Amino acid sequence: MSPRKNTSKRSRGKAQPAPEERNIEEIGLSFSSTEEHADGIYEVRKITGSSSTKPYRCPGCDQMIPTATPHIVAWLDYDIESRRHWHTPCWKKKGQRTPRTERSRNAPRY
Repeated sequence: MSPRKNTSKRSRGKAQPAPEERNIEEIGLSFSSTEEHADGIYEVRKITGSSSTKPYRCPGCDQMIPTATPHIVAWLDYDIESRRHWHTPCWKKKGQRTPRTERSRNAPRY
């Protein structure tokens, strides 16, 4: 007895359509957007977990973004060198953050 086929009889005879050719730039821009913040206009790109192959350090919380974790890459519109990888919640709260003040353990909070 031969093994069972997982396709129906109707679909066996039909040829599969060839995948459409897509421009690489169009694919890259499909997840990109532009956001305006107090310090400038940012290009923002959402990165899926499957395309994230390296760990990065988030500038918002100073914690590691593990490999295969969805996150955001953002850079100033005119400066590609300012590109940084952010946790999604850290990026959303970027405008609400205040500068952190380094204090000693027993220092007053004022």
